[in-house]
Amino acid sequence: MAKQQSAVSGEGPQRSGDSQIGRAFIGLREMLLHGELARGERISELPLVARLGASRTPIRLALERLAHMGLLDVLATGGFAVRGFTPAEARDAIELRGVLEGTAARFAAERLSDDAELDPLRQYCRQMEALEGLTIDTFAAYMDLNESFHAGLVDLAKSEMLRRAIAQVGSLPFASASAMVFPTSILPNAGANLVIANDHHRSIVDAIGQRQGTRAEGIAREHAFVARRVLAAAMSDTNALSRVPGAGLIHVSAT
Repeated sequence: MAKQQSAVSGEGPQRSGDSQIGRAFIGLREMLLHGELARGERISELPLVARLGASRTPIRLALERLAHMGLLDVLATGGFAVRGFTPAEARDAIELRGVLEGTAARFAAERLSDDAELDPLRQYCRQMEALEGLTIDTFAAYMDLNESFHAGLVDLAKSEMLRRAIAQVGSLPFASASAMVFPTSILPNAGANLVIANDHHRSIVDAIGQRQGTRAEGIAREHAFVARRVLAAAMSDTNALSRVPGAGLIHVSAT
């Protein structure tokens, strides 16, 4: 009976289709992040069928989703090509995230109804500060805590429109909240940059708790500017640049 109900409701095929789209999307995004698809390269669907283990329809839907995220261009003649970004565009994407997260911090200060709402962010701050630098042993933990902090900040803004806008900008791999953590760890002054980042986190929480919206907004924007500085430094360091997610999509001049 259970099998009959599943067949009649269509839940089985629907889940299978969703799973194929999800696998195709993740597989394609990983190929883009790892430089397996070059900037400007036109994407052929047929070779992806065998490589990703999905039929053409899920692959096309995944391609459309990646185009909506800004990682692919839709060609006038049909099909898709890998989008390339200039360094200026990459910097602008990070700054735009900073503007949006600044707005999230201001909204959080204006819309906070109970100081206890800040407790998760305070805990993330304490845990990040307890880590002794960015090492092979602490890197994964710091990444998780950092991403949780930024997600928690967006939650406190209590704005679905803002959440969507931040998700759109953050879908560009080099503009996400944690994109510059790994390159920071291998650049000069990594320890100092980590101290600055932790201080920003703590100050954002304090400003929100004090209901100081303008101050919270300013600190959040400055926090993103640190990521811009890291990207600028990584542009002249091949090893560091290779650690930036989606670096292969950024066209760096050889001069």
